[in-house]
Amino acid sequence: MALPFDGAISDFFKNDAPDPVREAIETAKKDSVLDPSYPYDDRMDKKAYEDDLEALQIELVKCLAWVRESGARVAVVFEGRDAAGKGGCIKRVREHLNPRAAGVVALSKPTDRETREWYFQRYVQHLPAGSEMRLFDRSWYNRGVVEHVFGFCTEAQRESFFRQLPEFEDMLVDDGIHLVKIWLNVGRAEQLRRFLDREGDLLKQWKLSWIDVEGLKKWDAYSAAIRETLTRSHTGVAPWVVIRSDDKRRARLAVIRQILSGLDYTGKDHDLVGRPDPAISGGPEIWADG
Repeated sequence: MALPFDGAISDFFKNDAPDPVREAIETAKKDSVLDPSYPYDDRMDKKAYEDDLEALQIELVKCLAWVRESGARVAVVFEGRDAAGKGGCIKRVREHLNPRAAGVVALSKPTDRETREWYFQRYVQHLPAGSEMRLFDRSWYNRGVVEHVFGFCTEAQRESFFRQLPEFEDMLVDDGIHLVKIWLNVGRAEQLRRFLDREGDLLKQWKLSWIDVEGLKKWDAYSAAIRETLTRSHTGVAPWVVIRSDDKRRARLAVIRQILSGLDYTGKDHDLVGRPDPAISGGPEIWADG
């Protein structure tokens, strides 16, 4: 089987990955968590996960019914490194929701015209109207991290972004949008393990891009950009919730709980929703450069 990008990910694993990363992947058991700083040694039990997921997805259905009936507007921003689990979390959030009311926003690279617009303009048109929930699979935070790391924007453009950002998000919240910002944080070994899995699976190869391959060499540059972005964009009005996603199952449950916990919808089961697991979720202070 021909591997995408001429097997560049396998080549990185064999020749360029740091020794501890390579050793962690080579010696890991199937359900082991690779990052030694992660608070759990193994992935969550599958049956327990599926039971909790079903119960929380029922809560999501109730929540969206409230959104539609009340005219509420909900925008959930998903950010994180490549292979951090954004797509998987979004899939579980939206799995049983009416797609007319709960939509995903996953924009491709800007068109020529969009590059000549106000930076936030292409995102504004995708914000939720009344009775809608929008899930952003990456967002305006591209400028803070990916564009900066790959040189797709100038320093002046990035500084302009950070200057305008607080007021932009203040306006969204002031106008009544329920804004939830989730940063999924995955360790270096787990990220590479997921890339290798995608590279060798015909059903997952479409997820890989040139950015993914080149990004493997830029871990430290990404780390610096993420750290700065979290610091400069974590505000009282629009705070970040960082969720450590080395275990996809625990991360998905934490994401759903985070969305539901901030919304006072009809019929809410407060005991079931609770709060995200504090061992893997919190503010920017729990972000780890693993």
